[in-house]
Amino acid sequence: MPHEDNGPVPAATAAGREKAASAMAEAATTWLGSLTEDQLTLAAHGSPLDPDAEAERLRWFYTPTDHGGLAVRDQTPRQQSLAMRLVATGLSPGAFATVATVMGLENVLDQLEGWHRNWGRQRGRDPGLYWLRLFGRPGDPVWGWRFGGHHISLNNLIVAGRLVSTTPCFIGADPATTELLGGTLRPLEGAEDVARQLARTLGARQLSQGLLHPSAVSDIVSGNRPRVRHGDTMMHMQDLWRGTFADPALDRLVDDIDRRAEAGSGYTEADHARVAITIPPKGISARDLDEEQRHLLRRLLATYTGRAPRDLADGYDTHYAEQASLDEVHFGWAGSTAAGEPHYYRVQGPGILIEYDNTQRHANHAHSVWRDLTADFGLDVLAEHRARTVHD
Repeated sequence: MPHEDNGPVPAATAAGREKAASAMAEAATTWLGSLTEDQLTLAAHGSPLDPDAEAERLRWFYTPTDHGGLAVRDQTPRQQSLAMRLVATGLSPGAFATVATVMGLENVLDQLEGWHRNWGRQRGRDPGLYWLRLFGRPGDPVWGWRFGGHHISLNNLIVAGRLVSTTPCFIGADPATTELLGGTLRPLEGAEDVARQLARTLGARQLSQGLLHPSAVSDIVSGNRPRVRHGDTMMHMQDLWRGTFADPALDRLVDDIDRRAEAGSGYTEADHARVAITIPPKGISARDLDEEQRHLLRRLLATYTGRAPRDLADGYDTHYAEQASLDEVHFGWAGSTAAGEPHYYRVQGPGILIEYDNTQRHANHAHSVWRDLTADFGLDVLAEHRARTVHD
């Protein structure tokens, strides 16, 4: 029997997943049709059913490394527009605006760093260095696509004409807060402020359950692992790149960034073990929250699940509106609850893992990720598809 559910998304959203997959297939086909043969060799990869192609699909990054695929800067303006049209099919309107903003922040970051960071390429902070790659072809029984660059990683899998996975979904921001004329720009404002508001409402007894650590870990704990497992601790900067640098100076730079981040957090191996990913999760259960706090938790969940196409996001909202579903979700906080201070939080339950970290660059450099501990990359549905194919 075909798999109807993807994590906590109810089967009632099957029509929505078909609608999203159809829009993706149309946009992907149009983009592919605009490319030259040379571009296609970078843009079109093998099927997820091919082991080598699948190994590449499961490699994802959020650092300014080569994410694999065809870079935006290596496309004509028309091709760029078609590429971004495909990206938009995998996101809600608000999420697409956030992703586009994060890409543009590379210009601001370039200025903040004095225009001199290189990362082994002509321009170290480059809004054109976001890569799009397809795995398989639109219309295949199994195909997917990935879009990523610095602080962005979007991963989607389509099986039997349905969008079955939109995670891992990473969005970061550096700077997290930017001065504008007459205001400020904060791409991850909702994800940070709602969580802080929830943390501040916790009473002493609740905080004893919800506090993961008095100080914040220096990055998300799950890192860019293809699968998250019980006991995983924070990955260090050196492990978050595609291979090593040809220039030893860049290796030393990464070492230095990691060393300063660790010194800032003050974490030892014991501290990292304390905030490790665990199953069952750490933190305070929603069943131990009052109604106002539960409302804030639902709002917080929606700032992540709301990244998905509208019909899928609505399915998550419906799911977490149910008392029994929300009761299984845990919230954990580390660090200060004062605005502008380093902090980290985690939201975890069956089928969902959310992490947010804002510690680097004097707590003005944020990382956020939405994952599914059981179904990242659609691996559960893909396994069922393989089993049915073999049986048939």
